[in-house]
Amino acid sequence: MAERLFFFLCALVAISTAVGMVASRNPVRSALLLVANFFCLAMLYFTLSAQFVGIIQIIVYAGAIMVLFLFVIMLLNLGSPEAQLQERELRRPLAWLLAIGLFLVLVSQVFLVVNAQPQPHGAAGTARMIGSAMFTQWSFPLLIVAVLLTVGVIGSILLARRRSA
Repeated sequence: MAERLFFFLCALVAISTAVGMVASRNPVRSALLLVANFFCLAMLYFTLSAQFVGIIQIIVYAGAIMVLFLFVIMLLNLGSPEAQLQERELRRPLAWLLAIGLFLVLVSQVFLVVNAQPQPHGAAGTARMIGSAMFTQWSFPLLIVAVLLTVGVIGSILLARRRSA
């Protein structure tokens, strides 16, 4: 019972930090709320006996990716507040349409999962299961991701060299 209560408490905090992240007008505050959300998601993974996925969530997302996000936010020149407000007003209807569409997709997926058979406890979150899936069933998408990341790193190095030269 305590584990279930902890799970729902973490889920509630994850939802509230996600809403706060989207609603915040300050990009640094949004990034920090995203870090809090990543930690809450890691706690959810731990309660689902997927410890490996939880640790990777903390190391990769809360650590490396958020450092990158904060670095980019600090380097951005945000421009005048009037231009930002005018741009934000133009995007509002599109944002609502996207939010409603994503909500409908989420609700449809919840109804599909209700009839699904449960997995054995802790089978999906182990390093062996993830590694086996990555190098057998998902080997081609893994290769594509590796190539895209390599191209991105090379492109960023080339852009940095052109600006400094």
